[in-house]
Amino acid sequence: MAQNPISKESDSSKIARDSIKKAEFLKNIGNGFLPVNFFDLDLRYLVKFNQYEGFRTGLGGITNKRFSERYRVNGYAVYGFKDKRYKYSIGGGFRVNKAANTWINLSYTDDLKETGSSTFLTDKRFFTFFEPRLLNINLFHRHITKSVSVQHKLSNHLLSETQFSTSKINPTYNYNFVLDGKSYNTFDLSTAKFSLQWSPFSKFELNEDQIIVTKDGYPKFTLQVTQGFKSVFGSDFNFSKLDFRTIQQFTHSNDSKTNITLVAGIAGGETPLTHLYHAYPNNITKETILQRFSVAGLNSFETMYFNEFFSDKFSTIQLKHFFKPFKISERFKPQLVLISRYALGDMKSINRHQGITFNRLNHLYSESGFEINKLLLGFGLSFAYRYGAYHLPNFEDNIAFKFTFNISL
Repeated sequence: MAQNPISKESDSSKIARDSIKKAEFLKNIGNGFLPVNFFDLDLRYLVKFNQYEGFRTGLGGITNKRFSERYRVNGYAVYGFKDKRYKYSIGGGFRVNKAANTWINLSYTDDLKETGSSTFLTDKRFFTFFEPRLLNINLFHRHITKSVSVQHKLSNHLLSETQFSTSKINPTYNYNFVLDGKSYNTFDLSTAKFSLQWSPFSKFELNEDQIIVTKDGYPKFTLQVTQGFKSVFGSDFNFSKLDFRTIQQFTHSNDSKTNITLVAGIAGGETPLTHLYHAYPNNITKETILQRFSVAGLNSFETMYFNEFFSDKFSTIQLKHFFKPFKISERFKPQLVLISRYALGDMKSINRHQGITFNRLNHLYSESGFEINKLLLGFGLSFAYRYGAYHLPNFEDNIAFKFTFNISL
């Protein structure tokens, strides 16, 4: 009996629709979201761990197009089992220009932030499934921040975000910022930030009124300017910061690739330690190599101890060479990565920062090593050695031996 042409066409349409739905679902998961009706659950808030909060768990997310294409609501609530505190954020936004994807956003956040960390506003649009360095962090400050921001796409290659915020800062550790004879252990800040991300060599295409990346081109550039205003909404300090990052990647004919990442920052004026730079350390202060065995970061200095250095100006360069994966079997394809990292910085007014001890980074910090990734279920091993100006007298203290975790969806 001949098959009904209409039935055959209907089956093909159903298969095509199911395939599209599956692709959209995997894309959302890859971006860190689990769609639930009109709400996209943010996977970043489910479970995390750090040295101050212990396990940190909660829920968060953002409304999607089923809710509205012009308005969105986002937020999260989490609980730290070690510090026994709730943290949360609530916000929302509305789109004022569809072609330029321009949004105005408002938010209120009561949470912790790592002291010395410097993040770019535009980075929050890009998801990292697993952030291994978070496991080892122990130096946080609490902040209650109210902010208003404007996201705007200047072109397919150029993203921008401008933010004005006021924050109440309360370090969770013993710290005093001494300025003009006055000591501050808590303080208020009012800041304006402007961030640009330029990807001149990436390729894009229009798909159902959305611009999607079809080729990740290099180099990429990110620039951010921060200005703190004294006496604006009760702010205590006047300071400025300039942060820059560029990423270059070379793909070779033998399926290997080389990645170069340069990061630099400079802060001037009355900048407290909470808003200075730490150069991405990822080593726990314990006696033996095995006691320090933990998870290696993606772009961190594995032999640099936490809170060892702080700077008001710094630069780092990281070189990674990824060899072609060894095809031992269809499922077992480990990959060797050679890594060298270098950092240089300085601190002009180190005596302003009381209650915490740290070193200046005014000589070249050097470490090199390798990773063997994807040995089992995404896990691998990492080895790094510290040498040069900051080589330590005890040989074992210069070695970092850790595991890696790499997963792609």
